[in-house]
Amino acid sequence: MRDNPNRLGTEADHLLQGSAIDRSRPLRFRLNGREISGFAGDTVLSAVLASGIDTVGKRGGVPLALSAHHAPAITFTALARDLQRALPMERTPATDGADYVTLGRRQKRSALARLLRRGGESLGLDLDQPDPLPRPWLGMPGEAGPATDLIVVGAGVAGMAAALAAARRGRRVVLIEAAPRLGGHARLFGTQEGEETPDHNIARLAELIGKTEAITVLTSAEVFGLRPGVVRLHQVEVQDGAPAGRIIDIRAPHIVLATGTLELLPVFPGNRLPGIMGTLEAFDLAHHYGVWAGGSALFATSSSPAYRLAMLAKDAGILVPRIIDSRPRPQSRFIEFSKAYGITLASGTVAASAARGPKRQGLLLRPRLAMEGFSQPEPVQLVDRVITCGGWQPDLTLWHMAGGESAWNAAHARLEPRNGPPGIALAGSAAGWFTRRACLASGDDAVDALLGRERHPIDDPLIDPLYETPDGPAPIGDLPEADGPPAFLAAGQHYLDRPRPVRSRWPGWLPFAPRQTGWSLADTPQPLALADIVSGVQLGAIPASSAGIVAQERVAMVGIADADHGAAERPATALPLPPPYLAGRFAGAELWVVRPGEKRMLEPGTLIHADADTTDPLHAIGVVVRNINGTAIALVAGAMGQMASAREPGRAIGVQLVAPYREGMDLAAALGSGAGTP
Repeated sequence: MRDNPNRLGTEADHLLQGSAIDRSRPLRFRLNGREISGFAGDTVLSAVLASGIDTVGKRGGVPLALSAHHAPAITFTALARDLQRALPMERTPATDGADYVTLGRRQKRSALARLLRRGGESLGLDLDQPDPLPRPWLGMPGEAGPATDLIVVGAGVAGMAAALAAARRGRRVVLIEAAPRLGGHARLFGTQEGEETPDHNIARLAELIGKTEAITVLTSAEVFGLRPGVVRLHQVEVQDGAPAGRIIDIRAPHIVLATGTLELLPVFPGNRLPGIMGTLEAFDLAHHYGVWAGGSALFATSSSPAYRLAMLAKDAGILVPRIIDSRPRPQSRFIEFSKAYGITLASGTVAASAARGPKRQGLLLRPRLAMEGFSQPEPVQLVDRVITCGGWQPDLTLWHMAGGESAWNAAHARLEPRNGPPGIALAGSAAGWFTRRACLASGDDAVDALLGRERHPIDDPLIDPLYETPDGPAPIGDLPEADGPPAFLAAGQHYLDRPRPVRSRWPGWLPFAPRQTGWSLADTPQPLALADIVSGVQLGAIPASSAGIVAQERVAMVGIADADHGAAERPATALPLPPPYLAGRFAGAELWVVRPGEKRMLEPGTLIHADADTTDPLHAIGVVVRNINGTAIALVAGAMGQMASAREPGRAIGVQLVAPYREGMDLAAALGSGAGTP
């Protein structure tokens, strides 16, 4: 397939042929002037990846991979200035004849370079910009959604079970799923003895939902804002043959979060180079769209489901020379099956670093044996792709946004939910359950908990560790070199990376020689994703005892109004009351209009300290909770005119408390001719 070099063929009998696409219905569209080929059922992203484009652009001179977690928004070329029409690549269906451009500043190149790189592997975006991948819909107001009694966010097996349970109890239900289809990710994790297959399970639940009039299903709809009683989502629909997005606010007294699990990124230099992808996304792209780049792949994992994908890849004709597993002596049915496939296992081994291959072809992965205090470099592996898996973290992003609590579980190396706000319950993997049986039962249980009905114990039948080794913590590779690629903490649109060691020509014993100081994620100005926090705990940048508090304080917030304001609610740009989990966090704190000492924007989640010398997050005096048209609003324990300090990596930014914030106030007047806004 010349136009689709990264599309798996259908000659062999395998399960990665693309269940969502119709190969008898080809289509073409344009992106940044380049013609892209695909099939009916593709998303814009899957078609772009199949065409051979695997890079978003460069950050600090290093190319970063294009993925569902890290993709630019697009808009129609004819409406390039209309940000209201922006769409996400990963949720927008590919349509024949469409003409798109990406949002975000492109890298400057000479005419000759543009000519030589025409049809290249990169979208060419400049990722060094302050907001390199804008998503305009995050700041737009929502329209009223359908009336309902209960909302379920996430349509995996737990979410589908919850929706059916609520309908059986006489409630109207809205079931929201970010993917174009129901089912979630159960297919990757296989089947235990006595269970129906994931495909049969998903098909049965989806058929029941389709026959239930009380359930309204919204697919390609991502929830990005949540408060008790209301969710805000962005949905992509095809209207008159063209994709269109809309922002919807849906209100209900009961909300079930069945948001599933996040795959963690092993932390090693080069971990986001093109060609490196997580197991779950690699499986989804191959299973649904038949997308797989290259003819060989090495797997680096701390979890057994990666072995299942390795076997499926080998069935599809992909060479799998080795699986490296950070666990010392892992046992699993998947591992035994993979050995029968002839796949070599290197246990107690981590990905130490990765680099582009010779002439930018393939990847050079440097494994390191790291077991029981022993460390030794292993031979470098040259492959087309590296598939990683750093274990799984319950997706508590919306839970934290609504005010839910969490705490670090050292045994499982993850954050797990604790007390939550009234009217919201967790189900499935998001609630911490492991097996599909427990996830299904937890859907019913979450509905019973919200409706005040009798609850029943949930059986989560884990296989004995003797036969199924539990997941290990996210593997940590080598420190990044001064002139090498960074080691990122997560795979999303944040760019937090592990600090590089300090190098100096002066001997370390000299008093003026530079020192390697302690690293704290309190120094970062932006919100923190869950994966950032989990990796931060693993690296010692966040105390495990504080991880749950940090996750609440640093989650990216969305300004949606309280659920009880009715039709006459305040504008969507208005600041909601501080989240309940911040109550009492900063003694005597109130909302302030904050002016930075230089022309810049302070992001929500930025901690504020009394002075530039203080960096301990537990000693912060406040936090930025909203940014309204470039003006920061912070919850701070301070006084009028007080000077304080906000932190960004490597330096402090002076800030001033200008005036107490009041809803509807003239922010420009408060700042004095708009000073301090970027």
